[in-house]
Amino acid sequence: MPERTSYDAVIVGGGHNGLVAAAYLARAGRSVLVLERLDHTGGAAVSTRAFTGVDARLSRYSYLVSLLPPEIVRDLGLRFAVRKRTVSSYTPAVRDGRPTGLLVGGGEARTRSSFARLTGSDREFTAWQRFYGTTHRLAQRVFPTLTEPLPTRAALRARIDDDATWHALFERPLGELIEATFTDDLVRGVVLTDALIGTFTTAHDPALRQNRCFLYHVIGGGTGDWDVPIGGMGALTDALADAARGAGAEIITNCPVTALATDGRTAEVTFPQGTVGARRVLVNASPRELARLLGEDPPPPAEGAQLKVNMLLTRLPRLRDPHVDPREAFAGTFHIAEGYGQLETAHRQAASGTLPAAPPSEIYCHSLTDPSILGDDLVRQGYHTLTLFGLHTPARLFAADTPENPAARDRLLAATLEELDTHLAEPLAGCLARDADGRPCIEARSPLDLDRELGLPDGNIFHRELAFPYADEDDERAAATAPGRWGVATGHPNVLLCGAGAVRGGGVSGIPGHNAAMAVLEEDSRS
Repeated sequence: MPERTSYDAVIVGGGHNGLVAAAYLARAGRSVLVLERLDHTGGAAVSTRAFTGVDARLSRYSYLVSLLPPEIVRDLGLRFAVRKRTVSSYTPAVRDGRPTGLLVGGGEARTRSSFARLTGSDREFTAWQRFYGTTHRLAQRVFPTLTEPLPTRAALRARIDDDATWHALFERPLGELIEATFTDDLVRGVVLTDALIGTFTTAHDPALRQNRCFLYHVIGGGTGDWDVPIGGMGALTDALADAARGAGAEIITNCPVTALATDGRTAEVTFPQGTVGARRVLVNASPRELARLLGEDPPPPAEGAQLKVNMLLTRLPRLRDPHVDPREAFAGTFHIAEGYGQLETAHRQAASGTLPAAPPSEIYCHSLTDPSILGDDLVRQGYHTLTLFGLHTPARLFAADTPENPAARDRLLAATLEELDTHLAEPLAGCLARDADGRPCIEARSPLDLDRELGLPDGNIFHRELAFPYADEDDERAAATAPGRWGVATGHPNVLLCGAGAVRGGGVSGIPGHNAAMAVLEEDSRS
């Protein structure tokens, strides 16, 4: 039971964003209660021993860090660090009947040579450098704004100070820029993948869903780098929970919130053990869940579209491409069936209601960069983890699946591994470790699995469609209230979104948690 009957802030959900908000508010002297439905904190950012009797702590859901601002780590005194990957990506291919591929990383000379071997000239490499030089400059300008009051569209455009880039990334479909910049289908596909992570869309979607997804994937940290969390994702959320408790926040697990009532000034939060009062409620759950708690109509559906697979191997598989060591290929992002044309074909098939014939996906090996997630014996024996993220698998394709009979998910997993095997010199199945019961160490999650386990609406990892990180000039609420200014407002003045559904939410960032806390403290300073 909570220690008090009323709090300055009650936070619904103990995921990483809720913990960030709790830590900031408690450090500022506010009374804070965090209520978490599950038996542990962390939400989607957790480390789990997924396989029976095996000493391997996998980042079960979220798995890389890009958007977490260093200032949050510093402000909260977190004992948490990330490590750079030595290779950005490897994409296998077959050209003129021979296995080859594109390796990005290992230094400029190495990357230039790989582009030339794949495409026959330096043209694509030069275009690549120019393209990502532009996104790097964009990241340096945009990323710092994510922990500031929400800028207007005009203010963000002025800050970027590059009309051509603004037009290409904020006003026109991303496919136009990719096709104008690159000629090679595989290179185009590698670029496009950042626009499709968890987002079911195409390169030329006029609604610009792909642009918004791409933007968040290239601005992280002001560099666009995707880094490995040392100790796994659970190391971050464990550190956040410690920081929140250390500052005085109460955290209660196994405590699902069942209802929320507010008159705009005070609120009541109901859970199985009783009810507590709150000046403010910060919701670290999806807008769909918030509507349910309030008894309101749900927002428009936000369909998730990914397959998440965790694996443990006794060794890395050998590749057909003789020019690349598996330890390099799997250290970065290993792209599978993600050529530009392949991505469009997979989307078209999924949109028609069928599983993609050649499912696109990408893999990386956490343990190559950070072996600390494995027990010492597994490290000595050469074991490794693999994390796979599949694209273009919308929730609708799994509607007939049940936890007891996930037929569509199983078919998709088999097809995805078969596609990977076309680039390996040996079947992946022969490299899979076995758990204590003799079962292969592999688990898969469809969007609907993620909905059941984590409350992600239809498995949407962003809680709803991503928004550009600005407020429209006609958004009067953004100018009138602190929650509006920080992009965390709801239809109720004292109820704020502090999760991925807030403006500038999505990804493992802590940004909406930080911004919700700043909105509370700003309002308090005015009163």
